[in-house]
Amino acid sequence: MFLSFDGVDGVGKSTQLSLFCSWLRESGYDVVTCRDPGTTRLGEAIREILLTRNEVGMDRRAEMLLYMAARAQLVAEIIVPALQAGKIVVSDRYLLANVVYQGYGGQLDVNVIWEVGRVATGGLMPDLTLVLDMDVRAAAGRIERERDRMESQGETFAQRVRQGYLTEVGRHPDTMVVVDAAREIDQVQADIRAAAEAWLGPGLDF
Repeated sequence: MFLSFDGVDGVGKSTQLSLFCSWLRESGYDVVTCRDPGTTRLGEAIREILLTRNEVGMDRRAEMLLYMAARAQLVAEIIVPALQAGKIVVSDRYLLANVVYQGYGGQLDVNVIWEVGRVATGGLMPDLTLVLDMDVRAAAGRIERERDRMESQGETFAQRVRQGYLTEVGRHPDTMVVVDAAREIDQVQADIRAAAEAWLGPGLDF
């Protein structure tokens, strides 16, 4: 079983993913976590270029393709072997993030990004994507560290990204669900667990 967490920067995605995976492990499941881009040596090298190398000029198409390259390695090296071994994989972002950040945010063709993504991933998509959603100003206010390159592109960009998430959930209601992230951590986590059980089967019988 393959799940991903996504949402605009600052929604608490990483915190919620960690709590969710701890719950799965306490329930007896073998869980592998990863982040996209990242986790593999190639992915981490690309992540460093994408998020911290502000001096590197980068066309949106080049940016999109770098994310795809990192994801292709992640799928081949981490996700597919884990799934073949019967493990649950939970990823911090996946192809949907590429679609909304470079598509809706960066104004590239959304359908083209989906198609390139299918090639990069070999068609492997999450069984369920949990999209954490909240007002972009409130989410940005939660970021206390120095912002990375993608987080520093302004409120208008962030608004397009948020709308992109909501639009894509509407296009893929069978595999994506929105969770209201503008609440207490335990309330958000309860909804995430309920959504996983509703989508993936009672008792999480994967």
